[in-house]
Amino acid sequence: MAQQDSISELIKVIQKFCEERDWDQFHAPKDLAIGMSTEANELLDLFRFKTEAQIQEKMRAPEFKEKVSDELADVFFFVLRFAQMNQIELGGALNKKLAKNAAKYPVETAKGSNKKYNE
Repeated sequence: MAQQDSISELIKVIQKFCEERDWDQFHAPKDLAIGMSTEANELLDLFRFKTEAQIQEKMRAPEFKEKVSDELADVFFFVLRFAQMNQIELGGALNKKLAKNAAKYPVETAKGSNKKYNE
């Protein structure tokens, strides 16, 4: 698959993959949310106890970058599958959330700051 594949195309691929394996029965919202969290933590584990310099160095190694890519793909799989199973249109959801965040974090007050909107 190419980088430019649309979200809807990726969802169809995942849906077909899961349906061929009869996995719908295992993909209730709770289970998919657990899968997202589990995979995100596997990604996080790759960076645990590493300094920023160590991470930068590791990210230059093809083997490590492949591990990161695999874990990121696992997270993405669960996000897409959750959206597909629960009829959530991700593009629209993202645009709506960005509009909410733009109101919470206007450029004038948020630029260059990592403070939460209520701080």
